[in-house]
Amino acid sequence: MLVLSRKKLESIVIDEQIVITVVEIRGDKVRIGIEAPRDISIKRCELEARSSAPSTPSEPPEIMSDPAFPTLPLTRNGAPPANNDAPASSLSPGDATP
Repeated sequence: MLVLSRKKLESIVIDEQIVITVVEIRGDKVRIGIEAPRDISIKRCELEARSSAPSTPSEPPEIMSDPAFPTLPLTRNGAPPANNDAPASSLSPGDATP
């Protein structure tokens, strides 16, 4: 495993087509942005492990948001929009995080 140190808004490039950017650091949590071609599937490890295990109908759906990190309007490259006062509707569809 390659281990790298990055500061806020610094990035890592993988195979000249995937860019991982540290968007925010808050305590022991790091929020990252990933820019990749649409044909590359990106999943959190814990969700990938759950999807491979048999599920039961009584399991609650996975909640994708974290209250410690409210959803921020981001561009596709993971950086905040140039004008942080701009409404989210000014971004193109698919540019803002859900």
